[in-house]
Amino acid sequence: MFDRRFLRSRGFRVVPAAAVGIALAVLGGGIFAAQDKYSVRVPNGLAFSDFRGYENWQAVAVSQTDQLLKVMVANQTMIDAYRAGVPGNGKPFPDGAKIAKIEWKPKRSTEAPFSVRVPDTLQDVFFIEKDNKKFPDTKGWAYAAFDYDPTSDTFKPDPAGTVNCGFACHTIVKNKDYIFTAYGKR
Repeated sequence: MFDRRFLRSRGFRVVPAAAVGIALAVLGGGIFAAQDKYSVRVPNGLAFSDFRGYENWQAVAVSQTDQLLKVMVANQTMIDAYRAGVPGNGKPFPDGAKIAKIEWKPKRSTEAPFSVRVPDTLQDVFFIEKDNKKFPDTKGWAYAAFDYDPTSDTFKPDPAGTVNCGFACHTIVKNKDYIFTAYGKR
């Protein structure tokens, strides 16, 4: 009823096809296992995805502590407000203003002809967003902190949610609409 030659040749084709399918599934699983940082969210708070593109925002200021180098970047809404004089003109930042603080552990540059510390390992990313309707209890501001794990190349919400700061910490600069970072002269 069946030609043996057909069955034998078909069987040999199934084995390589199955091997290729298994290999693609394993490799594809590894690719999809990498974290999409934009899927992370602080419980009952801001999502990383709310700050998509922050890597390309304009710098507002830089700062450093003994342990960390920091750069603050802002979206166009916040940059425009800074350029219009906010908060020094007594006006608040508008809804939609967003700022991110990116922190790195520093290292000494081995290439510069002078002593300088440069970013080494990413430590964490902080986000702040202004939306008076969504966050009325904190004068319109919401805060989130995401710790970076370099061994797994993943972010996770900081266990304290805002590194024990957030709105409570920012109340000391309420006269600057709760933002520490000044926009330096360019």
